[in-house]
Amino acid sequence: GRILFGDVDVTDRPPAQRNIAQVFQFPVVYDTMSVYDNLAFPLRNRGVAEAQVKVRVHEIAALLDLEVMLPQRAAGLTADGKQKISLGRGLVRSDVNVIMFDEPLTVIDPHLKWRLRSKLKELHQRIGMTMIYVTHDQTEAMTFADQVIVMHEGTVVQAGTPVELFERPRHTFVGHFIGSPGMNILPCSVDNGVVRFEGVTVRTANVVGGVPGGARTEIGVRPEFVHFADAGIPVRVIRVSDAGRHQIVETRHGDTAIRLLLDEHDPVPAQAAFVSFDAAYTRLYVDGWLAGADSA
Repeated sequence: GRILFGDVDVTDRPPAQRNIAQVFQFPVVYDTMSVYDNLAFPLRNRGVAEAQVKVRVHEIAALLDLEVMLPQRAAGLTADGKQKISLGRGLVRSDVNVIMFDEPLTVIDPHLKWRLRSKLKELHQRIGMTMIYVTHDQTEAMTFADQVIVMHEGTVVQAGTPVELFERPRHTFVGHFIGSPGMNILPCSVDNGVVRFEGVTVRTANVVGGVPGGARTEIGVRPEFVHFADAGIPVRVIRVSDAGRHQIVETRHGDTAIRLLLDEHDPVPAQAAFVSFDAAYTRLYVDGWLAGADSA
């Protein structure tokens, strides 16, 4: 493939000429330097005049709430303070085409992650610079990104907005990985366009055409769109977990688990019950991929 920044093809250019800034998992700072000198280093290294360096460093420090720390040595800062410096060193250059983040909040204390994530989102909106952010935390991806790319076994299985990935997964891995709890993936059969789970007919949102012989067919439906009903699929209630404003209810039909996500005050049957699926959010998957015309 090719790599283009705007209309410029940089595929064959060496990394130094691509103008990419990187922020790594662990803060990369010069401990013996002050915060000011750390931020100024990329500019001084490129021969930028000191007057311009001063203006740019103070501008970026203001964006990152680092102004009062500028005279301090970086060695004395907390992990999140050092990571702010790493971020600032990526932002300080005006010629940067893209900033690449490699799980930059992994080493940050949980209570500070939200603050830094919000700051990154704010910076993106203010400066409009392209940011590519690698993370294994699906909550981080869904709250931070405008566009999310989900990779599985080295292949891109879906790219889209957080809402698209949540409501319309194109692959069962996306359904399972995105969401907490993840999507229910249930084995099913397809006969003349009719989808059945354990003999019960299930309506799906996607158009069901011909299914290749021997293909693995499954229903995907998120716990948010499974409901207790007067009729439908018979289940046993196995476990109810309190998740604050929600309840995660695990039920079983035979050996197959079906999870529901209910409001905290919704009643839960004691043992035996029936569940039904919201047809608008229930989809058929063939060999892991969204089936029929709806996958186009």
